[in-house]
Amino acid sequence: MGSIKTILSSLVLSAAVAPIGPAALSQSLITSDPLQFFATCAGRLSAEMEFQWMFDGAAADRISQERLAVLDIIDAMMPPDQGRTVLNWRVEAKMAQAALLTQATFATQDRRADNARTLALRNVESCRAQLLS
Repeated sequence: MGSIKTILSSLVLSAAVAPIGPAALSQSLITSDPLQFFATCAGRLSAEMEFQWMFDGAAADRISQERLAVLDIIDAMMPPDQGRTVLNWRVEAKMAQAALLTQATFATQDRRADNARTLALRNVESCRAQLLS
């Protein structure tokens, strides 16, 4: 049930702020709780990496490097007693992103696939916007 709630809240949030753009969205989300933001990014990037293993090994390697950068950030800012909470955020985000990627790739309705693809891309771009190139 948690992953469905995460997907729905992602859809509502993305619809509400779509005109703002991913960089502004990521900045507003990071200021609310940076640890949760980066934990969510780690989960999303894990799902992206695993999904790309099926289709594009080079893309999976790039995403793996981004994921490692996010994990370094999490390690630097996470208090010792937050491990379970951070892991929960990561797993929920990974499941939600994997569901979007599955819809984007295998949905039989074009509109549903396009919407899922757009949201999945926005999710990852909001994370990339916080990483140094």
